[in-house]
Amino acid sequence: MDQLLSPVDRDILACLQADPRISMAALAEKTNSSVSPCWRRVKRMEEVGVIDGYSLLLNR
Repeated sequence: MDQLLSPVDRDILACLQADPRISMAALAEKTNSSVSPCWRRVKRMEEVGVIDGYSLLLNR
């Protein structure tokens, strides 16, 4: 799977791991991309299973 991920994809994943609720505009800015290509990359990674989902952890 690593060979399928570009450096930009890896940057996107690192940002999403740090802040899963980041806006697409902020994600694009942090990865030096624009919103549309960034959104397409995230959707592609969701479709092929690189991104399996998002979760919420409650602190009780």
